[in-house]
Amino acid sequence: MHIPEPRGPITAELFSLLAGAPGADPDAVTALHALVAGQLPGVGDIIDDDDVQLALFCLYELHYGGLDGVDDRWEWHPGLIGIRHLLEGPFEAWLRSEAGEVTATLRCPESGTPDSDATAALLFDLAARDAGPSVSRHVAMKATAGQLREFLIHKSVYQLKEADPHTWAIPRLTGRAKAALVEIQADEYGGGHPDRMHSALFARTMRGLGLDDSYGGYVDAVPAISLASVNVMSLFGLNRRLRGAVAGHLAMYEMTSSRPNQLYGKGFRRLGFDAGVTGYFDEHVEADAVHEQIAGRDLAGGLVEAEPDLLPDVLFGAAAVSCIDARFATHLMDAWEHDRTSLRSPLPATA
Repeated sequence: MHIPEPRGPITAELFSLLAGAPGADPDAVTALHALVAGQLPGVGDIIDDDDVQLALFCLYELHYGGLDGVDDRWEWHPGLIGIRHLLEGPFEAWLRSEAGEVTATLRCPESGTPDSDATAALLFDLAARDAGPSVSRHVAMKATAGQLREFLIHKSVYQLKEADPHTWAIPRLTGRAKAALVEIQADEYGGGHPDRMHSALFARTMRGLGLDDSYGGYVDAVPAISLASVNVMSLFGLNRRLRGAVAGHLAMYEMTSSRPNQLYGKGFRRLGFDAGVTGYFDEHVEADAVHEQIAGRDLAGGLVEAEPDLLPDVLFGAAAVSCIDARFATHLMDAWEHDRTSLRSPLPATA
């Protein structure tokens, strides 16, 4: 991915640092750590802070495909890991606070270890709650072609590497939970067929609307909330202590996917797009109807049966999806209802 344009002092200094070789200027790493520590207390809404979310996104990207022109040795540089942890602290604190309000109303078992069916029931309870305005219904009934393009651009920062954040959990699980995750991810990666990978299907959808399908091609265009929705997955996936949260996150993703994707497909067909464009959404209608059962009972439920102490984190990860999705939906619908672009700047007419 290309290095984005800075969005504040943290990203400006981070990108300047990454342009050099690891170890070439130890004082610069120390200075960046001090800068981050000084900036964070003044951050109001961390989910809406472009500088923080972009910095986290790019630090996480070092663990995925990397950044263009950046030395791969930066990935595990102790100074950068320390800076990442510094940024993750208030981000996780916000997620736990918001998710706590959601899970507080769940009727969890008062004693004993919940079996996989009981865990799945709690997750389905969460999935049934409507946490924000419905983007999928708007896409199905009202969205313009321009709004569909914006929607795909927002989603592209994750969907073009779809499944990768959750895959980090595979070596951290055992038994039934691991087998379930591998089964889900095998489908996400196309069952051995590169052209059937969900990321490849999404790229085809983007091309069908005249958009750039290169990974990170629109990272400069999307707001902080779009980056935050990906950052939460990387936070959960890259920290072993949060393996329960990544299992809950994926379970909630699968449980809340089938019906919205059906509506997304309907919206694209309404404006005349063919199966080459709608194939991504159509695939998820069928696949996720199966995945939701595997993810709820075998992945999340199997993990809780094996490690009962992880139930709170499983619920935390699941609730975090609802919190982030609600913020994203509110951002999108508020912009569209007022005839504004939901991106940081209007999409060029040539797109």
